[in-house]
Amino acid sequence: MSENKQETLASFQSITGIDDVGEAFSHLEAANWNLVEALSRVIPHEDAPMASPHPIQVPEPPARNPVESTNGFRPPGYDEMPGTSNASGFFAAALQNQNQNLNLNQPHIQQRFPTSQLLAQLTSSINLDPASSQNNNQNVITFNIHFNQQLYQIRLPSEATVEQLKRKIFDETSVPVCRQAIRGWPPSKASDAQQLGTRICNLDLAPENELILVDLTDDGFMDTEQDEVTQRVDKNFTIFIQFESDTPLTLSMPGRTTVQEVKMNVCDIKSIPVRHQEWTGWPNGCDNETTLAQSGIGLSHRFAVRSTERAAQTNSNQNNAFDVVTVDSESSADEFEDATDFHNAEYIFTDLPPAQPLNRHLIPNNTDDETSGSTQFVENYKARYGEPCPEFFVGSLESAKQLACLRPAKERKLLAIYLHHGKSILINVFCDQLMKHDSIIQTFKEKFVLYGWDMTYESNKDMFLSSLTACISSNASLTARNIKLDKLPAIMLVGKSRQLGSNCEVLSVIHGNIGLDDLLTRLIETCEMFEEQLQVEIRQEDERAARDQVKAEQDMAYQETLQADMAKDAAKRQKEAAQLAERKRIESERAEEDARRESIRLVAQQSLPQEPSEQETGTSKIRVRKPTGDFLERRFFTNNNLQDLLNFVTANGFLIEEYKLISSWPRRDLTAIESSQTLESLKLYPQETVILEER
Repeated sequence: MSENKQETLASFQSITGIDDVGEAFSHLEAANWNLVEALSRVIPHEDAPMASPHPIQVPEPPARNPVESTNGFRPPGYDEMPGTSNASGFFAAALQNQNQNLNLNQPHIQQRFPTSQLLAQLTSSINLDPASSQNNNQNVITFNIHFNQQLYQIRLPSEATVEQLKRKIFDETSVPVCRQAIRGWPPSKASDAQQLGTRICNLDLAPENELILVDLTDDGFMDTEQDEVTQRVDKNFTIFIQFESDTPLTLSMPGRTTVQEVKMNVCDIKSIPVRHQEWTGWPNGCDNETTLAQSGIGLSHRFAVRSTERAAQTNSNQNNAFDVVTVDSESSADEFEDATDFHNAEYIFTDLPPAQPLNRHLIPNNTDDETSGSTQFVENYKARYGEPCPEFFVGSLESAKQLACLRPAKERKLLAIYLHHGKSILINVFCDQLMKHDSIIQTFKEKFVLYGWDMTYESNKDMFLSSLTACISSNASLTARNIKLDKLPAIMLVGKSRQLGSNCEVLSVIHGNIGLDDLLTRLIETCEMFEEQLQVEIRQEDERAARDQVKAEQDMAYQETLQADMAKDAAKRQKEAAQLAERKRIESERAEEDARRESIRLVAQQSLPQEPSEQETGTSKIRVRKPTGDFLERRFFTNNNLQDLLNFVTANGFLIEEYKLISSWPRRDLTAIESSQTLESLKLYPQETVILEER
């Protein structure tokens, strides 16, 4: 913020007594930073009534995107100030009491600062030339808030706090402060950004920042903020209660106090029975068992309470005008919105719920889960509208989606989601006539998986929208949320095909203000469009199935060939193993035989007598012709016996059991003769040639 702008802001706050920077900033922004014009908006003219007990009416600057309030009140933002309205005197008083800083009609203000004197003094002392204010926005921080696929732009002075930013976000998005989770802060300042009192100038922000808003569900809020709730249990809450025709009441209670106990205290002090108490200011999700710590209100909070002054029987008869729901807002000491008419208030807490028409709500409030809610929906639908009726799927939305959409293309169906609302004036005609027609019932049975849900209660609506986001898409949830009451009941047609992408998408939404022929036409046209989109996928699946069949046959043939080859290999390996074993056996036997033969040869060699020399007499020279034609030759004494000759032959590797020794003349087998005879007696001297023959 430029120095000129800072001076203008400080002067404006000093003169008007408005301590809240956001409020002061909004007035100056509305006047384009013209201090004289801003003061003329806030400070009364000299001819204004001096003794007026109420604050002046401040014209509202143009709102950018006004948000419809569904809870009977709306906290003032920084780009708008509470002004005149057609509210009852009670609500006007409640609003005025919350904005006491704007009460500039008080005499001491006017006495200290006469309007003409102030304006003249400021005009002369402060430079209000627009040319000198061209840099007024240099310290204004812009936030681009991304939420539900929309962009909201918020501009705040750098001195504003995180709480003021969140209130501005509430004005734009209707997401209560206590359920806002903001992503995108600088990492080093993420923890500081969680503190509502932190000034945004201390968060190291750029002139323009991109932030993402997450709307925490009731369950998500309680889980995410559990530590905060625990810390708030033992803190004291100051509750300011404004009554329609009675003095205000201030209560100080610990965080563990329930809503029911607060009501009982009001009953004890003001003698207003709990069943006749009409409250404004409770955040969404509160019931009689909710504690102050869990409710999401600030440590200081304002409520408005009105006595209905009706008997319990009157409340029951006026059920269409009064319903037990909760307020979807984050309230603080300054958070009230004008109400146009108490007698048309839609959000009341009461001990004794008014009597409801039979089966008006097909699913009871705060149902436990989708499966039980679906079961009760089907049972109550049949009891309310009778037979014939369409065949609704009973179970969770995820199970219905799997049955309809997550199947092969040839078996795939559309998922039809019937959205019921007990307050719609169209439900009787739609359910009693259209949904009972044979063509409609048959179409749903053949082409759709039909799933029904009752959107009457906010708790059940929020549960189902969360399930839509998780099972289908955020667009589907947003589509269902944006269907207006006068268009309900409605049927959302959801499908899945490759042309739509991998996720399910909403193909069509059929509103309840439709005739029988148009309904049937819309259903058939959507089916035909969906089936046309599926044809490509069906053809691809058929081609893939044919390829898989060929591949399976090839795999089977390959497996058969592989098994035959494996059998051959096994037989071959078995044969080779047998041959190897046989070789090993033969080699073993051969080795044993060689060892035996070697043993015999060694014994025979050791038994040989000493060979005589050539000079000695009485010797015989024996030549042994081997089968190969070679000769063995040795000298023996003539008195050596035949065994010595046989040992000589054996010692040279020719065993007598394998060979026989034949003399040439006369021819005789020497191995068959008594081996103890001498060579001389056998006439094997002085020399002889014998022949070795194999036996």
